[in-house]
Amino acid sequence: MRNSEKTGYVLGSAEELNLQKTFECGQCFRWSLGENGVYFGAAGDKCLKIWQEGGQIICNAENGDISFWRNYFDIDTDYDDSLHCFSEPQYLKTCADFGKGIRILRQEPWEALCSFIISQCNNIPRIKKIISTMCSVFGEEIGCGLYSFPRPEKLAALSEGDLAPLRCGYRAAYILNAARAVCEGSLNFEELSTMPSEEAFAEVKKIHGIGDKVANCFMLYGLHRMDRFPIDVWMKRALERHFPKNYDPSVLGPYAGLAQQYIFYYARTSEGRNNFECS
Repeated sequence: MRNSEKTGYVLGSAEELNLQKTFECGQCFRWSLGENGVYFGAAGDKCLKIWQEGGQIICNAENGDISFWRNYFDIDTDYDDSLHCFSEPQYLKTCADFGKGIRILRQEPWEALCSFIISQCNNIPRIKKIISTMCSVFGEEIGCGLYSFPRPEKLAALSEGDLAPLRCGYRAAYILNAARAVCEGSLNFEELSTMPSEEAFAEVKKIHGIGDKVANCFMLYGLHRMDRFPIDVWMKRALERHFPKNYDPSVLGPYAGLAQQYIFYYARTSEGRNNFECS
């Protein structure tokens, strides 16, 4: 797509990528809203500024990074293909209509896994603070006042005491367990990405400190396994109140993860809670 004559690269339309919804639906923790509606943040070791101008989404990506960011924002996936799955019950259709423009980000697997370990029984501001501190202490400066996400090799060599500046409590042991599993090869992201879904889910849960919710979040946001349907207190409440008894999200097939984001975003927004728990 052509460059904007004003400021940067046109990543897509505002209809297909809604920045506010995508960044604030609970799937990522390294993006912030700055002045004049400009979001700034990072993925791995790359930083970006991105904003809406008219009906377009524009970013300051370097030419060599454009394909990376198009992939990260899942721009080339046609989400309209999923609409036929969201017609029943009515609540799901309402959620899908309300959440239109959310994209499931293709996050780096290790970053996603570590982030959702930190998210356990935590709230968004505190999760973002822990991750920001982790990056500034153990990452490398990448511009925009931001730091890269520390590699598992860096963290695997540390002790729980070394993670004390993060103030992440019992999660420190879980972070180190996961980092060492990745470095030792017992948690192989390439293998997990091609395994049958339930088999991969079981493998991830073998790591001490990773339960159903974290495993599903990692698979959805870190491996882009769109059939996964993370359930936390918000989702459990929505399913109990608005779906038939014993509703099985697996009927949504490859769109279950997108449905989850629509439901989660609508439930949290409609109840007027921004400082919500990620339990």
